[in-house]
Amino acid sequence: MAEAYIVAAVRTAGGKRGGRLIGWHPVDMAGAVLAEVVARSGIDPRAIEDVIMGCVGQAGEQALHVGRNAALASGLPASIPAVTIDRQCGSSQQAIQFAAQAVLSGTQDIVIAAGVEHMSRVPMGTSVAGMKPYSDKQLARFGVRGFSQFTGAEMIAQKYGYDRAALDAYSLESHRRAAAAAGRDDFAEEILPLEIEGGIHTQDEGIRFDASIEGLGGLKTLIEGGVITAGNASQICDGASAVMVVSEAALKAHDLTPLARIHNLTVTAGDPVIMLEEPLFATDRALQRAGMSIDDIDLYEVNEAFAPVPLAWLAHTGADPARLNVNGGAIALGHPLGASGTKLMTTLIHALRKRGLRYGLQTMCEGGGIANVTIVEAL
Repeated sequence: MAEAYIVAAVRTAGGKRGGRLIGWHPVDMAGAVLAEVVARSGIDPRAIEDVIMGCVGQAGEQALHVGRNAALASGLPASIPAVTIDRQCGSSQQAIQFAAQAVLSGTQDIVIAAGVEHMSRVPMGTSVAGMKPYSDKQLARFGVRGFSQFTGAEMIAQKYGYDRAALDAYSLESHRRAAAAAGRDDFAEEILPLEIEGGIHTQDEGIRFDASIEGLGGLKTLIEGGVITAGNASQICDGASAVMVVSEAALKAHDLTPLARIHNLTVTAGDPVIMLEEPLFATDRALQRAGMSIDDIDLYEVNEAFAPVPLAWLAHTGADPARLNVNGGAIALGHPLGASGTKLMTTLIHALRKRGLRYGLQTMCEGGGIANVTIVEAL
């Protein structure tokens, strides 16, 4: 049976809105992680057959095929093709799955999956500013005036019974775990240092080392009468990330050292109104297809788009909270949209290997009610 392996994985440290990475053009930031993932693998760059780049805000400086532009900025041979994809927040997780499918099918042997989002220089919503992305027919089908991730988050909190106190408590734990991981230098191996004005950017800028339940409790809700705040939602973030996926033949031919084997690829879709609930059901399907139970998984990365999502996922799956987002999640570390898929995979693989653990599961909610699940085995 064909196999797909990850042989290198890298990310930038996240930058806050208008923060340390403001001077980096997104094309150059993405190009930097492409060059680094090749350098870490030790492979001859001429052997790479494709670059698959996830990006949500494909406008402004991220327009006109940011994947190809990043490949050209990286210094890789101009002969290497690229494609830019959008599966909303799961864009670069889907890039991993497309890369793995190419390898498993035998059509390609060496593919880079990557993602980029510079939310400071290309603000969220830039690509639809002044436009109407949803048709009247589409809206009428679901009986809504629009689709909103914020509404979806509020719906999940209400459906699963999470009040403001529960969401803030979860968020505080995310910051505590991220701060502890940063203090242990757990992210050091996975982060590509970037030169910035006045120094080097090596630490995720969003971590609140002094986070408190009082501080979180003092924030206003995003919707009047709701429970979602900026403190229990993911942070706007600038960043890029990349992983290299190869076949077993490439592993041997190029004398590569695998970090992980890809064990399962799943993507499902459901209700576009509640929108963010699909990771629960996608996880069920992934485990069933893999012949595994949730107890077989050593670590889980469930994207913290909003605190109700991982909490509902825990309740639905019966997973162990101690294994979830062990180094903190997007509430503390930031959610650079199209870059988050390969970012989480990078963190998951390094966390598994650092702890001597075997199986990891990654999932995230995505616009339109879609969810990806990827299961890997650390080697």
